[in-house]
Amino acid sequence: MEGHRAIGQLAEHHLTGKARRAVQDLLGTETITLVSTWADEVLYPSTPEFKVTAPWHYVNSPSGLDHAQYVQQLTSQSIPNAYNALLTNLAILKDKSKPKAERAVALKFVVHLVGDVHQPLHAGHLEDRGGNSIKVTYRGKETNLHSLWDSGLLDYQGLTYFEMGQAYDHVPAPLRRQWQRDAPAQWLYESYVLSEQIYAQAAQDTTYGWAYFPEHGAQVKQRIEQAGMRLAGVLNEALK
Repeated sequence: MEGHRAIGQLAEHHLTGKARRAVQDLLGTETITLVSTWADEVLYPSTPEFKVTAPWHYVNSPSGLDHAQYVQQLTSQSIPNAYNALLTNLAILKDKSKPKAERAVALKFVVHLVGDVHQPLHAGHLEDRGGNSIKVTYRGKETNLHSLWDSGLLDYQGLTYFEMGQAYDHVPAPLRRQWQRDAPAQWLYESYVLSEQIYAQAAQDTTYGWAYFPEHGAQVKQRIEQAGMRLAGVLNEALK
């Protein structure tokens, strides 16, 4: 939750005036930061109409793919996944002929899915459910590989999403623009490459001590920065 909200806050800092007004028109009293976790919250049984969105949060791919192979495999998948769900919801958000309520829901999914595709293990393997089935020990406590990268490494920092949003908001403008030029397939390939490294390390040892965060902290930070800047970029484009 903290990661998604930090990404939302970063994006809010970099919206154009026009995009900011459009977001406010669609969300009312809510903000990008606050709706960033909505897509997870509606997966609960109380909202059965969103049950079909469960596969929208990840993309499964086999190991050992280079960039061209990965993009081909990603773009040819017909089953629902985070990549095609993101593109579909972006198209709805851009379409001003769509009902306002439908565009508001699409906006909430876009905000969340941009975050998901930047978390490496949302681009993991089917057989281990993106690392959920890989049990690990982190600083003496049992968890799983997916959860460690979803929240454990963020929690270790001891920062709120607001503090992360402030601390991470120092990306140089040229780098920010470079990240924003990259297409969503590239975002997922970056996550896939990181996931392959994470899996390889876990294959050697699943007991991690204090050194795990210093080893991976810069990667965690960069993925949040990239997600925040890219979310701002796609919203500025979609709502111009």
